[in-house]
Amino acid sequence: MTTLPRPTTTLTADDARRIALRAQGLLGAPDRRAGVRGVLRHLGAVQLDTISVLARSHELVPYARLGAVGRQTVEAAYWTDVHAFEYWSHAACILPIEEWPHFAFRRRAYRARPHWHHELPDGAYDQVIKQLRAEGPLTATELGGAKKTNDWWDWSNTKVAVERALMYGEVVCVERRGWKRVYDLAERAVPDALLHDELDDTECLRRLVRLAGESLGVGTRADIADYHRLKGEQVDAVIADSGLVPVEVEGWGKPAWADPAALATPPRGRHRTTLLSPFDSLIWERARTERIFGFTHRLEAYVPKPKRIHGYFAMPVLAGGRLVGRVDPAREGRTLVAKQVTLDGPKAVPAVAQALVEAATWVNCTNVRVERVDAPELREPLTRELAGLLG
Repeated sequence: MTTLPRPTTTLTADDARRIALRAQGLLGAPDRRAGVRGVLRHLGAVQLDTISVLARSHELVPYARLGAVGRQTVEAAYWTDVHAFEYWSHAACILPIEEWPHFAFRRRAYRARPHWHHELPDGAYDQVIKQLRAEGPLTATELGGAKKTNDWWDWSNTKVAVERALMYGEVVCVERRGWKRVYDLAERAVPDALLHDELDDTECLRRLVRLAGESLGVGTRADIADYHRLKGEQVDAVIADSGLVPVEVEGWGKPAWADPAALATPPRGRHRTTLLSPFDSLIWERARTERIFGFTHRLEAYVPKPKRIHGYFAMPVLAGGRLVGRVDPAREGRTLVAKQVTLDGPKAVPAVAQALVEAATWVNCTNVRVERVDAPELREPLTRELAGLLG
């Protein structure tokens, strides 16, 4: 049994909360010169998801930190000039291209699997590689078709082959085009210095644990493991040599580790007021979100409608360093519709109104309509506050 070093630093729960906010780029002045690429490198991973309400999640993440950055600017920042690639991290994520070598452990693990419940006919895999070499970059449709039938899960042999090549690292997703992955050969898409920098598993895990700690600021073993979906034992094997330092956080009741740079200066600065994507890395892990913010967060898009509590795509509202409510948004023409709003008391009204108006402006809406407020007595104050901001 590994003996953990005794923490020499004790943090209050509020200290930990502010450290986490700063580490996630939501406390203090944003680095606008670094822009979207700076956000990606700061976070280490930005999750992708098919759902688009106000915008897709990978657009909402930089918006939450930088404000109304243009959506085309976001896409260009990710995909032009080989700045990023898509791979399996916390989930399907956009990752900084310089982290390519550190996912070698996962690529090797995928290669060690015989298959993913999909048998491939002889030659199908080689044919995809040959076609990409001759014609790429291509989508699965351009390679010959993504599906056998109209069922979303019924992949064609071509789709199975190219996804397997993606997991192995022979192929890279270099762009999303109309939400379709665009595939190219890794030998063409990844800079040579990174492509051939094959690190062993221990080096990969040490780097990803350190990255998770830096992106979280402070976290438990489970928090750190969840960030890039590592196993607890993988974290245990390298955390002592990761550069993270053990700390004690009052009220957490579990061992924690922090980025030493996060402890060097007090976390101060302006708090961001914004709607958060349910897939934002600030709130990825439900137990951590409850521990830090006292806020229960759950995506209900895949919950049957009658069983939803807060709505299809309820977006937590961040203000003053706390989660003060939820908004389930929709768009009708130039109107942002708040289908359901949950407020943490009357004091949350101005912040939620501000977050709604800023989001509406970002997606070119000129009006905000509130349909339902869980506390009916707060509907009129919220509507009045919105009217004042909209002029």
